[in-house]
Amino acid sequence: MSKQKFPPGWDEARVQRLIAHYDQMDDDELTAEDEAALETEGQTLMVIPTQLVPSVRELIAKAGA
Repeated sequence: MSKQKFPPGWDEARVQRLIAHYDQMDDDELTAEDEAALETEGQTLMVIPTQLVPSVRELIAKAGA
């Protein structure tokens, strides 16, 4: 089995803490978090075709966001 690769600043322990955080939330808490994300100023949530995801990620990376 290959070794996991994590983004900068992430490791196995951080991933496990994140999993535990969401596993402990009930459906109402999860829904509230999703709804709050939709209200975040300065950000936009949109649906894009899957085949465009790599191009969009590349554009975001180039923009330094």
